[in-house]
Amino acid sequence: MASSRQFKLAKESELRVEVGPDMPLRIRLFSGTAEIFGTELPPSNWLSISPRSKIAVFTWNGATIELDGVSEVEYVADETPMVSYVNVHAILDARRAQAKASHSNNVDSLQGPRVIVVGPTDSGKSSLCKMLLSWACKQGWKPTYVDLDIGQGYITIPGCIAATPVEMPIDAVEGIPLEMPIVYFYGHTSPTANGDLYKVFVKELARTLERQFSGNAEARAAGMVINTMGWVEGLGYELLLNAIDTFNCDVVLVLGQLNVDITGLIDFQFLLCKSASIHFCLADIVLGTCQRAFAFLIGLLLYCLQEKLCSMLKEVLKTKPKVDVVKLHKSGGIVMRNQKVRQKARSLKIREYFYGPINDLSPHSNIVNFSDISVYRIGGGPQAPRSALPIGAEPVADPTRVVAININRDLLHLVLAVSYAKEPDQIISSYTNYPSSLSDEHVIVLSVDPQQQQDTSLPRLLEGRGGFIKDRMGVMVLADLGVSIYASKLACAIDIFVHCSNVAGYIYVTDIDVVRKKITYLAPCPGELPSKLLIVGTLTWLEG
Repeated sequence: MASSRQFKLAKESELRVEVGPDMPLRIRLFSGTAEIFGTELPPSNWLSISPRSKIAVFTWNGATIELDGVSEVEYVADETPMVSYVNVHAILDARRAQAKASHSNNVDSLQGPRVIVVGPTDSGKSSLCKMLLSWACKQGWKPTYVDLDIGQGYITIPGCIAATPVEMPIDAVEGIPLEMPIVYFYGHTSPTANGDLYKVFVKELARTLERQFSGNAEARAAGMVINTMGWVEGLGYELLLNAIDTFNCDVVLVLGQLNVDITGLIDFQFLLCKSASIHFCLADIVLGTCQRAFAFLIGLLLYCLQEKLCSMLKEVLKTKPKVDVVKLHKSGGIVMRNQKVRQKARSLKIREYFYGPINDLSPHSNIVNFSDISVYRIGGGPQAPRSALPIGAEPVADPTRVVAININRDLLHLVLAVSYAKEPDQIISSYTNYPSSLSDEHVIVLSVDPQQQQDTSLPRLLEGRGGFIKDRMGVMVLADLGVSIYASKLACAIDIFVHCSNVAGYIYVTDIDVVRKKITYLAPCPGELPSKLLIVGTLTWLEG
């Protein structure tokens, strides 16, 4: 559909549009009032929506919307979950006001809502986050947006854990302004690459935000909205629980259940019909009319996943009475994406970082010598010898170890992060607070690496010396001056801290000349890099 056309929307209905892959689509509000994911459309002004975008233009009181350009799908839906979403917003708004008005010395009373949005893939988590943030901003709040979805990445690019204050409704075209983001480069699009490192970054981000909130009562009262990954089983579920605990969330919104008119082809009651529905579904597949069958199967899967996830979360969090677990419908406008579409979306997100959402930016190509930069990978490195481990334990790579790598053509087409660290040991550093002296009654020594030192006198070992402690294989490891002592019980309080440096931005490696020892990269702006320390993961991009 390429010609200009108008859609007249009744109150509490929405126009759902999927933009084509090649050209942007123009949209404007002809009359009435309407919004895109919580942000009101300006009257009469044309907005350019990027190719491959999926948007929903919703109106509370009625509107006429005009489109100009090519779209793949466009239709009007009068059944939406928006009323339930805005009801959630109203409750959160009341909690923010209560926190701001509190004069208690209790920190919890001063804390606004910390909302985490969870659910399987393609359940509308990012869209709901944008609505809640934009509606809060329209009420004068400045909530903090936390993005833990390393698979897609909304604040910056995929492979990152990030947070940023949101001071105004999110722009429908340009997204969130990024004047003050806090970004940690995980470097992978799946947590399976290094789940422990993912937890470290989540904890560091939470600790950084707590420090900011301690000096900003307004930001503390505004609270957080946290977006999460769509992996809700196995390791994904473990990381989800870790995030809820680490950020001290008090509202868990579980998305995934179908709305009454999810596709226009089936309704929620039909999904729960008896075996006749399944026979009908199979008949559709045999006859080749797969659209209805596909909607049925996907809808049923999402419903089961949400029910399971919601039940599990309520069971685990029942010991925390201040945590509310709320089940919400997903919007019927959410588009299901396969793996290929997800990869394309990641590629477009990286391209958007360098070129802008509507190709309005001009990145710069630069050339530096190998000696001018240092590239590091987080995780891996040498393993501890078996002789230094408890009986039956296997050596594992340190998930937070920073390892320098050689610059070669393996870096071609990789996206590297520019660290704020000034020295390599500042990329990730560990330090420990423990009593000035420890005795044998505090620690049960299981084994000591005999190749490093035979003296196992613990008080003598720690007296007047620094050290650090890491949790590995469920065993507390005390390391000091190259000596490793493994202990299974500590009767005294020891605080373990891991500090991580956030990143300033990213570069894209376009060429590597091994003979001349020069590397060519694309950067979003001209000039020297803020740091010579670069971090590499597995994030690739083929510019095209």
